[in-house]
Parts: sequence; C-alpha cells; structure tokens
Amino acid sequence: MSELFGFGKAILASQPFSVMLGTELEIFEPGTAVLTLVVRDELKQQHGFVHGGVVSYLADNALTYAGGSVLGDSVTSEYKINYLRPALGKKLIAKASVLSSGKNQAVCQCTVVAVGDDGGERTIAVAQGTINKVSPKI
Repeated sequence: MSELFGFGKAILASQPFSVMLGTELEIFEPGTAVLTLVVRDELKQQHGFVHGGVVSYLADNALTYAGGSVLGDSVTSEYKINYLRPALGKKLIAKASVLSSGKNQAVCQCTVVAVGDDGGERTIAVAQGTINKVSPKI
C-alpha cells in the first residue's frame, strides 16, 4: 500500500459519516480518487432510488479526495452536481480527477456510476468542484 493511499484510508476512517455509510476508498493516487458505496435500503428514498443526498455526498468526498491528492489536507470550497438518471443498482462508484491545480486550490471533476446486478455501469451524476488547501493554524 502506498503512503498516499494509507493516508487516504486513515482520513476516511476518521470521518464518522463516511464510516456510517460504509464508504470505501478504492484508488487514491496523485490527481485521482475513486470511492465506492454498497447500496442498502437505508440509503434509498421513497421511489427506491439511492437518495440524492447520498449521491451528492459521494461526489463531494471524491472531489475533495482528488484535490487533496495534489494539495494535501483540503476541504471543498464549492461544487455543482447534475443528476442524470435515478441511482439504481447494487453499488455506487465515484471517480474523480483533478482538472487544474495550483499551490492552494484545485478544480476537480467527478462521475458517479451505478453498478447494476449484471455488473454493467450507468452514469447517474456528474459534478465539478473547487477544492482548497487547509492552511495550518499559526
């Protein structure tokens, strides 16, 4: 396991909300992050789709991981999400990458896909966000 990936796993484990949801870090390399989430009934809304808030959380966290992979300790400054279709399937995968980065800020994009029972993937949402490096307190 790389040092960066180990650091990423430790950060995820320190996020109570992520732990509660069961989020897993699959890939964490410079400029790229992939997070996954197994779909459970508790994550669905009244129509049987994964709740939009869960999809949004997964995109937000993946964006911040991607930005943090090049900036270090980071937080989301802003992001926008477009829901393309209902989130149906057995697992969600958020794949994020850095579009542009500087010393203190990165702009990242994310695609969220749902994996069906047959293993096929369908894009359910896309997001873009600005990630800012956290400055150490003096």
